[in-house]
Amino acid sequence: MNVQDLIDVMERIAPLKFAESWDKVGLQLGVADRAIGGAVMLTIDLTEEVLAEAMKKQVGAIIAYHPPLWNPLVRLTDATHTERIIRGAAESGIAIYSPHTALDAAPGGMTDWLCEGIGSPRGEAKVGVIDGDCRALSPAVGGDPSREVKVITFVPKDQIDHVRSALGTAGAGGVGNYKLCSFSTPGQGTFLPGSDTNPTIGTPGTLERVDEVRLEMVCEKRALPLVIETLKQLHPYEEPAYDIVELVPEPLRRVGSGRRLTLDQPVLMGDLIDRLKVHLGRSRMRYALSGDDRPFRTIGVVPGSGASFVDLARNEGCDVLITGEMTHHEIVAARQSGISILLAGHTNTERGYLPRLQDRLHELMPGVETIISEMDRDCIVVG
Repeated sequence: MNVQDLIDVMERIAPLKFAESWDKVGLQLGVADRAIGGAVMLTIDLTEEVLAEAMKKQVGAIIAYHPPLWNPLVRLTDATHTERIIRGAAESGIAIYSPHTALDAAPGGMTDWLCEGIGSPRGEAKVGVIDGDCRALSPAVGGDPSREVKVITFVPKDQIDHVRSALGTAGAGGVGNYKLCSFSTPGQGTFLPGSDTNPTIGTPGTLERVDEVRLEMVCEKRALPLVIETLKQLHPYEEPAYDIVELVPEPLRRVGSGRRLTLDQPVLMGDLIDRLKVHLGRSRMRYALSGDDRPFRTIGVVPGSGASFVDLARNEGCDVLITGEMTHHEIVAARQSGISILLAGHTNTERGYLPRLQDRLHELMPGVETIISEMDRDCIVVG
């Protein structure tokens, strides 16, 4: 297996197009066509301790959930821990890949895994099963990339097949695996040719009425110039009428940042805490109620640091936001705005997903050895 094989598999698990625009995801160190000369190690944070473990175990690649390279490096010495990590990995021939928010957003990714434990009674969470309605707080956009714009033109009905075929050859009318997709509506067009025109139908100076067909076909933006040029060249009219309509990207309900989980049965804060303790293997949680401890039904879920989602979760009708960490002032503001907060610890809401990721890698890369770092742990100790 080479580095590109690992990239391809991770792209299937967590497509990078779903990552936040500010994120530093993807291959951070390595050469795509170079062989991976050892196991693949999984970790949340690539610390110096984790790198030392990786070098001792002679791994060939590291999937680090949090990108170790965040700010640009201006030198590569031993001055900072980041420089030491990157230089050490490079000297040992270890590739580094980070999925971060792409893994959060993906279906079956980190956020969905977290929802599995929230929606199920204590100890009853099942792989891939989320009890309740679950959708993205901030849906990603996707759908068929060929549906970026719609071209609309008006053609004499006896020329409709000719124009449709020409536009299809230029790149219009593709929907998935189907070609020459179009919609046509009969109608009547009018035009008054000027004295300097040479109309295909009609006479200069005389108002003409023609039975026409409104032809609609979608296409990609990159194909639009050729489609319009083809339309002008092969349309029977000297001055063909056409419209270009930009289409709204399709929101993907179950893919994107955060989740809005509506439980089948409402639960108290204590029940949510007990479920998370079992799911995450933690003994303590922190929470802040906004008002009385009433049953919660609609819950916002964001792994890691979710303060930036408070307003969105509240506007989406969430009663409580479950995340890893927030500052004191962020918590106070959230409570005052009417949403309760449950904090489980930043990496505590992430690290438990690594065995799930390991299983998915084994499924897609049979025979490839993967290991979960033993030195990767929460650096915050609760006394």
